[in-house]
Amino acid sequence: MAGGIFMARPEEAPEQDIRDFLVMAEHTLDAHEVDRRDFLCVATVGVTAVGAGFASWPLIAQWGAAADVLALATIEVDLAPVAEGQQITVNWRGKPVFIRHRTAEEIAAARDVDMDDLKDPQPDSERALRPEWLIMVGVCTHLGCVPLGNQGEYNGWFCPCHGSHYDTSGRIRKGPAPENLGIPDYVFTDDTTVVIG
Repeated sequence: MAGGIFMARPEEAPEQDIRDFLVMAEHTLDAHEVDRRDFLCVATVGVTAVGAGFASWPLIAQWGAAADVLALATIEVDLAPVAEGQQITVNWRGKPVFIRHRTAEEIAAARDVDMDDLKDPQPDSERALRPEWLIMVGVCTHLGCVPLGNQGEYNGWFCPCHGSHYDTSGRIRKGPAPENLGIPDYVFTDDTTVVIG
């Protein structure tokens, strides 16, 4: 056929060419099926992963701190009205924080302690940036109760729930509590102002 494409009819094609054509067509279909199967597997896994992410988002989100707690991530406290020998309690991240304006006697008692006598040894100088101000989280390290100030055998804090006694530096001296009262991060911005957190 001049100027056109000549295609042999199947009955005119040699027998070997027909077999080759059928084998090639079969391989092409198999390759197409493999590509399709791979695509379906990848798509299914992708949709499942996205669905699992959406389903687990509420659970993950509830682990974060509440908005009101985050709003109190840092607090500024004016220490000017706190007289020597007095203690105030402020709320920080949903926990009570004791701020004690210690007397010279309380500071001396806290420093005059043999470290071998302490369950959780820590010198007073590591617990108070300024000796006259002791700032610590007011939560007993045994079961999370709130200790009472100016009480106990060491004139510091006493947890009446299970009998933990803390000294004037907030260190555990007697009872089941395993550790000292915690010290939060804080910084003095001037002589009478502290920022906790």
